[in-house]
Amino acid sequence: MEVELLIKVAGIGMIVAVLCQVLSKAGRDDQATLLSISGIVIILLIVIEKVGELISMLKEVFGL
Repeated sequence: MEVELLIKVAGIGMIVAVLCQVLSKAGRDDQATLLSISGIVIILLIVIEKVGELISMLKEVFGL
């Protein structure tokens, strides 16, 4: 597994967590919720891209 991918996901997670805490303390819970959902979507897009690469690599290896 690529270390770069882990660092990227962890970085996004930490940034989103800190910003959600700041927004929650400021009384903007709705925006904090939207921020956490958008962070999840960004991470899912990154992971889906890597899964697509994995599937294409498996197709090459097994000749499908």
